[in-house]
Amino acid sequence: MVTSLSAPKIIQPLNIRSYSNERSHFDHVRSLPTTSFLGSVQKLCLSKLPNSNLNQFRSVSTSVNAVSEVVREKKPKSSAISASNLLITKEEGLVLYEDMILGRVFEDMCAQMYYRGKMFGFVHLYNGQEAVSTGFIKLLTQKDSVVSTYRDHVHALSKGVPPRQVMAELFGKATGCCRGQGGSMHMFSKEHNVLGGFAFIGEGIPVATGAAFTSKYKREALGENCDDVTIAFFGDGTCNNGQFYECLNMAALWKLPIIFVVENNLWAIGMSHLRATSDPEIWKKGPAFGMPGFHVDGMDVLKVREVAKEAVGRARRGEGPTLVECETYRFRGHSLADPDELRDPAEKAHYSTRDPIVALKKYIMEHNLATEADLKAIEKKIDELIEEAVEFAEESPAPLRTQLLENVFADPKGFGIGPDGKYRCEDPKFTEGTAQV
Repeated sequence: MVTSLSAPKIIQPLNIRSYSNERSHFDHVRSLPTTSFLGSVQKLCLSKLPNSNLNQFRSVSTSVNAVSEVVREKKPKSSAISASNLLITKEEGLVLYEDMILGRVFEDMCAQMYYRGKMFGFVHLYNGQEAVSTGFIKLLTQKDSVVSTYRDHVHALSKGVPPRQVMAELFGKATGCCRGQGGSMHMFSKEHNVLGGFAFIGEGIPVATGAAFTSKYKREALGENCDDVTIAFFGDGTCNNGQFYECLNMAALWKLPIIFVVENNLWAIGMSHLRATSDPEIWKKGPAFGMPGFHVDGMDVLKVREVAKEAVGRARRGEGPTLVECETYRFRGHSLADPDELRDPAEKAHYSTRDPIVALKKYIMEHNLATEADLKAIEKKIDELIEEAVEFAEESPAPLRTQLLENVFADPKGFGIGPDGKYRCEDPKFTEGTAQV
């Protein structure tokens, strides 16, 4: 058994290589000794220190779990399949399937609308990564918070923001969830506690950390019955930024109820994760700060969901933050403006065979959780929902010109509002000498 002061096993980083083969860059870790907890686990503990420095570590947890393997499906003792052997019930399976279909069909429609000139700017689609959003967010309550990135449409949908509001926002219409002022990269919904998509990588992590601090403050300082948790989603490219490390430290120090979810799709725009990171195993950064670090197959929603249960449960119980690395893959380019010529075609073909929706459908069918007709009915329902969302967005009005400076300045006597209390942009001469918008 590993003692609290035994030196941890050091794992050397891998050499740079392609992902187009059959192995993950985590495969070499999976040979470690296993325990009964989720997957393959090793104990990362404090290394030996001089006696004079021991006391300052007495209050720190002496054992941090670092999960380096995907969650294994429960194996039935006999050939008969029983409910106790399944990871999900029929109802849960249908909810997961519907949410993933919603994300995929919505994003496919976004591509159509973008190329038809209905959307402008950069639009980043989530195709292929649905298992991560669904696996985590469908475990949350309405009061829990989600902070996203520029690839935020599906996170908003999973959290319950109506598709018509998200589509209208993408169209820049007044009926969008941000009244047309946010666009693709800045989804926000106070009602659903979606605290924004953020265009610059890393900038959402401090916001999420602040939201988690709010939950802790309500419970411990104000005495409220508050067990709300926050999930911060971000990509592998963000994990070399300072904000990431600062927030890991702060969250661990204050035991904040937050889950840091790395959607490692292996590419930061056109930069391979292995070329940009000295140690590609992001999950190991969790134990370095005194919190559990999980690695999970992000192409399998059931495995993601099992890890998410553990992480969300820890946060609700007041046990502090968790870092989860979901190894996934995007099926499209970085954005719809990206011709996607940098990734190896063999690599893309390999991951297309691991479609998370196809995998979930196979599990549902093999375990008799639903019929083909049940799943077809869900797909038909979602198709109709997305068609209605497009019609709603097209028919919705554009924002009023007077809305231009709303929600920009907090001071009612500031630049956006004149001394008479009226918005300056209502003045016919407001845009005099400038290009008409």
